[in-house]
Amino acid sequence: MLIPHPLLGLRDAQEFTYLGDASLLNRPTDPAAFYEYVYLRNNPAGVHRELWFHEYGDRSWLIVTRDTTTHEILGAELAKEAAR
Repeated sequence: MLIPHPLLGLRDAQEFTYLGDASLLNRPTDPAAFYEYVYLRNNPAGVHRELWFHEYGDRSWLIVTRDTTTHEILGAELAKEAAR
């Protein structure tokens, strides 16, 4: 699987570490919501935004939009740009 790194171009997925749902960037402050944030996860089928860390490269964080049923990569952006 190739990931289109916004700065470095196409990179092999083996250079990255998958870290889960990109909504984890939105950490809640409410204690009841924090329990769900930590312990409850969705396992969606279809288009999904995910966090990937470029561990064996420039060590950047990416948000990768991927179809979980086909593994097709639809796009990638730097997480710091998406958080703005």
